[in-house]
Amino acid sequence: MAETIDIEAALKSVSFLDGRTPESDTSGTFARLGTYRDGAMFAGSFSGTSPWERHPADEIVHVLGGGAVISLVAGEAVEQHNLKAGMIVIVPEGTWHRFEAPDGVTLMTVTPQPTEHTLEDVPAG
Repeated sequence: MAETIDIEAALKSVSFLDGRTPESDTSGTFARLGTYRDGAMFAGSFSGTSPWERHPADEIVHVLGGGAVISLVAGEAVEQHNLKAGMIVIVPEGTWHRFEAPDGVTLMTVTPQPTEHTLEDVPAG
């Protein structure tokens, strides 16, 4: 049976995380919207910088509001993309990535699990 998800209602159930750092506790920041394949769909809002992370399959990120720069480790280089509301990025399987959103961003993600995090400056590709 199909499942209907109200993203706006889900976002009202979580808090905006102002000044996120890689060490921040994100409990209560991201709503779990539902299960999808080997992971889940999430939505949340924050300003600041996330930790580096990667997943065992492609991740889909949809910017619902605000903007962010996503950095992706591509071999020895770091590739950056400016994202704004209405844009989607597909992060390739196993790619280290992080978000920088000084003015705030609201995201919906389809995230494979498990997620691996690191606090290194730029992880090796």
